Parts: sequence; C-alpha cells; structure tokens
Amino acid sequence: MKHKFYIKSKKERNQIQVWIGIIAFTLILIFLVISWKTETYLLAILTIPITLSIIAPFFDTPSLKKSGGLIYYSPLFLSEKPKNGLIKIHGGTLFDYVFVIDLKLNGKQRTNFIIQQYLEGLLNLIEEKENNNCENINVRGTSYIINDRTAQRMGFTIVKTDYIQKLILIYNYFNVLIAYSIAKGKLSFPNLNETKTFVTTLNDLIERKEFIGTLNEKLKNTITNKVQANMDESDKFK
Repeated sequence: MKHKFYIKSKKERNQIQVWIGIIAFTLILIFLVISWKTETYLLAILTIPITLSIIAPFFDTPSLKKSGGLIYYSPLFLSEKPKNGLIKIHGGTLFDYVFVIDLKLNGKQRTNFIIQQYLEGLLNLIEEKENNNCENINVRGTSYIINDRTAQRMGFTIVKTDYIQKLILIYNYFNVLIAYSIAKGKLSFPNLNETKTFVTTLNDLIERKEFIGTLNEKLKNTITNKVQANMDESDKFK
C-alpha cells in the first residue's frame, strides 16, 4: 500500500503529528489573541472547532487503523469492522488525500485516481470476504465523488442520507472543502446536498466482481497512459 505516512518510521510519524499539533495550537492562539484584541469573540468560537475538525483525521485515522477500528483495502478506501450485519465503507480522509494523492496530477486525473482506488479497495474487500466464506452482509457508504450511474453499475442502490450523517458533514465542512479542493486540483466548494449514500449487499458485489475488476483495470490504464503522456510532453521542453 503506497501510503507515504505509513511507510515512515514510528519516530517520523510521531514527529509529523507533533508538528501538526503545534501548528494547530499556534493558529488557535493567534486567532484567540486577534479575537480578544478586536472583541470579535465569534472568531474564537468558530476557529477552535474548525481547526480541530481539520486536524482530527491526522490523529484519528492512524489511531483507528492501529486499533483495528478502520481497515484499509486501498490507500483511499477504508471500512469499519462489520457490526450487526453491516459494513460501513469510507473513501479516504483528508489525512489520506494529503499523503497519497500526487499533486502533479491535474484535477481530472486526481478524480480518476480516487475512483480507481475506490474500485481497487472494493475488489480487495470482496475477495477477503469471499475467501473467508462470510455470510451475506449489507454494505453502506457515503460519497460526493462517485456519481449515481457508476455506483448503480457496481450494484449499489442510492438512499437518502440520514440526518446524523448530514450533521457530521456540516460540522466537517472545512475538512471536506480542503479534501474536495485537493481532489479537484483547485479551490472547489463541495455541495453537501449532492452527497449520496449507497447501499448494497456482499452477494451483489460478488456477482459484479468481474465488472468492477474490468472497470478498475480500464481506469488504471487510463491514468497510467495520461501520466506517461504528460511526462513525454514535459520532456519535449527540456
């Protein structure tokens, strides 16, 4: 798994988290001072939760991975442990986007790469459950990257996103904003109303395993060819 954070030594990972904590604390302190000097206390009230929501994935995701609460099936596709006959799947967090996505890719290439990682992770999930002879269970995920048509072709049904999930997204808006902008390669404001929740069963995914695999390889080849073409184009100007 090519995840730049996890291939680092424990000492290096700790140093990264310490620096993130220091930067976050410094920013909060600066805005608290500005708030106090200008008597705009709303600024302080907003700064603390926004900053915490942005840095949270850099601590929560590695911690949950270590404890087994989150399982990586590709660098940008995770799942929670099955509970009550349900597997909750997730796209990569802001933390993963920062350490996995190549910033040299353009917006279209980044989006294709993210979707390809979703497909690869889904395939790995299917194969693991298939090899372990797991009983049929439900699978559910929420995304603002995958469109309806692609999800339906993979066997997912679109359902209404519950209010709790919407509240979580609203609280993490600035977190999502940064991740979305990284995915698009430019400052982009996500429309949370376009966030979709997809549900299916493990059996349905197994039935579409071949199609998902074919789509994954096609997208992987497209990404590789475009990256190579860009490199060749760059070489012309050297």
